[in-house]
Amino acid sequence: MPFPLTRPLRLATSSLVLLLCALGAHAQNAPPPAAAHTPATRPAGSDPADGTTTPPGAAAASAPTGADAALLSRDARRIYELSRDKLVQIRTLLRNANTQASIGSGFFVSADGLIVTNFHVASQLALEPERYRGVYVTMEGQEGEVELLAFDVQRDLAVLRAKGRTAAAPVLGFRPADEALAQGERIYSLGNPLDIGFAVTEGTYNGLVKRSFYPRIFFGGTLNPGMSGGPAVDDAGRVLGVNVAKRLDGEQVSFLIPAEFAQALVQRAANAQPITQAAHGEMTRQLMEHQQVLTDRFLKAPFREQRHGNYRVPVPDDALARCWGSGRDPAFPGLNLERTQCRADSDVVAGDFNTGAVRLGYEAYNAPTLGAARFARMFSQSFANEQLQTRGNRHQTAAECSERFVDPGSLPLRAVVCMSAYRKLPGLYNMTILAASTNQPTQGILGRLDVQGIAFDNGMKLASHYLNAFRWEAAP
Repeated sequence: MPFPLTRPLRLATSSLVLLLCALGAHAQNAPPPAAAHTPATRPAGSDPADGTTTPPGAAAASAPTGADAALLSRDARRIYELSRDKLVQIRTLLRNANTQASIGSGFFVSADGLIVTNFHVASQLALEPERYRGVYVTMEGQEGEVELLAFDVQRDLAVLRAKGRTAAAPVLGFRPADEALAQGERIYSLGNPLDIGFAVTEGTYNGLVKRSFYPRIFFGGTLNPGMSGGPAVDDAGRVLGVNVAKRLDGEQVSFLIPAEFAQALVQRAANAQPITQAAHGEMTRQLMEHQQVLTDRFLKAPFREQRHGNYRVPVPDDALARCWGSGRDPAFPGLNLERTQCRADSDVVAGDFNTGAVRLGYEAYNAPTLGAARFARMFSQSFANEQLQTRGNRHQTAAECSERFVDPGSLPLRAVVCMSAYRKLPGLYNMTILAASTNQPTQGILGRLDVQGIAFDNGMKLASHYLNAFRWEAAP
């Protein structure tokens, strides 16, 4: 049965574990807030140039020879020389103070000065053009103004135009789409890491990232802050991807946006007028498309069932999300407590914050020795301890919640649905659903679903889909 929720009155107000490290726009001012359970970034290691390590006991012949290393080095130097005049640094400056607010990288893709970079590098130009202006700086130190023509929030891409150029810009070409990359093929990432100078990083193509909501290339190489928006090229110097992010809990696990999406945005931008007013409307339109795709995928893919005694709880299809579990918690003697956490790799950048994430979590309780009263007290406290956005901020309103006792069929539930509206993205909300079983005196299931950037009607569809998936399967 659908979960009833009256549309909250004040919600009409207009409005990283995908462990990703933002590599551009705000990385040079201060480190971005760490995602929950996000390990710290590790320093660069001393692995060989191809990003592999030699296992202990491996034959010495498996290590690269001096000749191989010299060849790889020559290839990198050649790529660097082929690309250096096509690379630019993108700087965002405060208009009043003319001081640098953020940096990233980019590259010329047309003779009339079109530049590809990441949306998160150019987001201040899109959302606060009255406060910020953008410039590009070449390797030789030539500087010029840029204007924003188009952006793709879902893929984290933007196209700029260099203003006032009198000479044709040198151009990086794209690798043809029909020339598929081979697993292990060497590729080269270029950009301006940490604002210390242009650099080239060697690595390997490792296919597309599994379970990524939008296609991402798994780059077996190192990316660093400031390289966002720079190109990744093949051995012929042709662009195959755009630098975007890296994992914080691993080494040489980085990500590229496939070049086909950059090419499509360049075509869209070729005849576009510059964006001179805050583009929250266009960003809202693109985020609406994102949440519709997200909703359709979750509604079309039936939940898998996870067993906890007689309880059957819903977990996402393996193609949609990664799930991690933990067994008995020693901190709770006398209580058998198991946890599961799932997360979809569906986050998108919306300026200086992320949205679009989907997270699910469960706690399964079994405490036959506690007694019904003690268990009820503990179970209720666990439910009450769930954190919600009780206060608004500059991006969102405070959450408004509705509580019901519902019985979708085989398992009665205490359910709470909370919605928080985006102030500058009208029609989009963050939604939290809490569900607790009420059918057993010393057993219980506590579930939570968080969806960011969802339309109200789609949020209600997901809520009903989620709550209807809980089941109690009595012993025969």
